[in-house]
Amino acid sequence: MGATKLRVAFIGAGQIAEKVHLPVLSQMKDKVELVSIADTALEKAERLAGKFLIETTFQDYNEMLSRVGPDAVWVCTTNKFHASASLAALRSKCHVFCEKPPAMNEVEARQMLTAAEEEGRILSFNFNYRFRGETLAIKKFIEGGELGEIYVCTAQAIRRRGIPGWGSFTNRDLQGGGPVADIGVHMIDLALHLMDFPEPKSIVASTYRKIGNRKGIGLMGKWNPHGFTVEDSAFGLVKFRNGATMIIETAYALNTKERSVMNLHLHGDRAGASLFPPEVYTEMHGELIDINLPFIETGDGHKRSIEAFVENCFGNVLPIPTAAEACVVQKILDGFYESADLDKTIEL
Repeated sequence: MGATKLRVAFIGAGQIAEKVHLPVLSQMKDKVELVSIADTALEKAERLAGKFLIETTFQDYNEMLSRVGPDAVWVCTTNKFHASASLAALRSKCHVFCEKPPAMNEVEARQMLTAAEEEGRILSFNFNYRFRGETLAIKKFIEGGELGEIYVCTAQAIRRRGIPGWGSFTNRDLQGGGPVADIGVHMIDLALHLMDFPEPKSIVASTYRKIGNRKGIGLMGKWNPHGFTVEDSAFGLVKFRNGATMIIETAYALNTKERSVMNLHLHGDRAGASLFPPEVYTEMHGELIDINLPFIETGDGHKRSIEAFVENCFGNVLPIPTAAEACVVQKILDGFYESADLDKTIEL
């Protein structure tokens, strides 16, 4: 690492790099230097390099890693290549910040964990909902014991007609899955985080493809029904070894009232809570009461997530998603799809 700046390179020049990560990092000029970007579509890398004043571009990320020697690498590829790109960067002695989901399966996630441990490098993931103001506020209630034992939670990531009309989001071979792996994973990770990562015991799940396999009204662009190979909605139940239960509800397309719902509901033996908006449900002085938190500054979860990772690269230890935690998330994703595909409960 340079004396004062973290030399950052990117693998993947798609929308998430352009719209989320690069705008944040480009504003951290006192701590970050954007040194290179690689993409198999070289013209995409060149366009972003011009937009964000990145020094060099490559079509082959292995060549980039060898020639540029960055301190940290952002992996913003299609899900199928998260593991291979992360492993190459870790073995090149780089810290790695990878987009979600961690990988295509738990085997890959554990290979990434092993590489990070062997190389003594930081591996983290963009589970940015952990860094939102609502999460931080409710976490204080949990840590203060106000909720008591959290024994049930419901993780929701539901869109009425939110099938992405761009990219490879509807291709299971490239993405590993649909809304469970794309948006549901955020609420799954958030639930595990706030429940202190209990060990999963079993999962039973169902996936459906009822709307995405035909033409329809899209709120996120038009999709190709003929190339739609992922689920458009999915529902599951995870049991943990400590007796707790997680209910998972997620959809790209579902005939429901709300345009979009991203929320987590926690139920403890002393109180319950929802995160978006943040509320606590309890009883006081012989009355049932709801506690609203209307003055929380929600903040930019992506920005806080990225900033926390950068600080850790400088040796300033802040809480960030760990590679070991990512393996637990990936185990649940694997079990979810296996249960749905085989139509049976899967022991984890």
